[in-house]
Amino acid sequence: MNHFVVAIGREFGAQGCDIAEKLGVSISTVSKGLNGAADISEELRQLVLDTAVEMHYTTKRMRKESNKKLCIFVEHAQHDMPNSFAYDIILGFKQAAYRDNWDIDIIPITPEFQTTEKYDTYMLKNGYSGAFLVGFGLQDEWMYQLISTTFPTVLFDNYIPKNPNIAYVGADSFEGIDTAIEHLKALHHTRIAFLNGSLYSMIAEHRERAFYLSMKAHGLPIDNRLIVHTSFYGSGVARDLPALLELGATAILCGNDPIAYEVIHECLKAGYRIPEDISVIGFDDLPDSAKTTPPLTTIRQNRLDLGKCSYSTLCSLLMHVTCSMTLLRPQFVVRESTGEAAASTK
Repeated sequence: MNHFVVAIGREFGAQGCDIAEKLGVSISTVSKGLNGAADISEELRQLVLDTAVEMHYTTKRMRKESNKKLCIFVEHAQHDMPNSFAYDIILGFKQAAYRDNWDIDIIPITPEFQTTEKYDTYMLKNGYSGAFLVGFGLQDEWMYQLISTTFPTVLFDNYIPKNPNIAYVGADSFEGIDTAIEHLKALHHTRIAFLNGSLYSMIAEHRERAFYLSMKAHGLPIDNRLIVHTSFYGSGVARDLPALLELGATAILCGNDPIAYEVIHECLKAGYRIPEDISVIGFDDLPDSAKTTPPLTTIRQNRLDLGKCSYSTLCSLLMHVTCSMTLLRPQFVVRESTGEAAASTK
């Protein structure tokens, strides 16, 4: 038995002994808790894991070169369809990570999952060295837990301040929005509406702030009645669009491409011509954006590059090089959904 205890002590080191001492349990119980053994209670296993996270413990399994595991957590985003927004981002991340021999797990999660599984504990017990989070909202439970996480974590289009283990990767919304406003001003639009994405989204907040700043910088009037939040999936456009048209908007800048698709659909259904009566601009340049009728003018995010950049940023965090924000430059893509402003009577 003494030889067994010595062997476990060697495996888990001084930190494992510290966990045992803090909890008043044996080192073998700590071993069982960290390795998911079936012969201790779930409550005790959770207590061991939570204490290990609190004491910044990492297992030898996580440190071994032969066990290089990263995780991509996905919420509120389709990731397994080639035309979906998250697909190429995740593909770019995986392509870069596989070259360095990382194993990648992709785990779709729900808000309910976040209330039953603590982030750091989940990372520890599954042997993940770092993670990439896509599609999370500001109100998600894990966003609060990430404030103090010790695991290297990269967030797409989300930001956690003052934690050196967290980094944010995205496209420069300010530059993208400003290019779009500049384009519309050159086409003599002054009644410009902004149909933004969902509330409680950091990226929606950034794009709305960018809209205000750009309109002001270009000397264009801002009518708060023309700034509306809808669903990022475009499901609220049929409800929100009529008021913007009634207020005399001659151009509608959208928070993403799916919103723009619905704007085009609803405008045409209501008898408006695009771009003769109303100009429409999206944000993303999804594959379908070149196929709409008319083809959509939009702000392109290179999704493969965003994924690759997210991986390289995570590598920096793993090497204890702290990063805050990494923003890629967007590209403005002019197609047939924008034209000279029609006269407004409002």
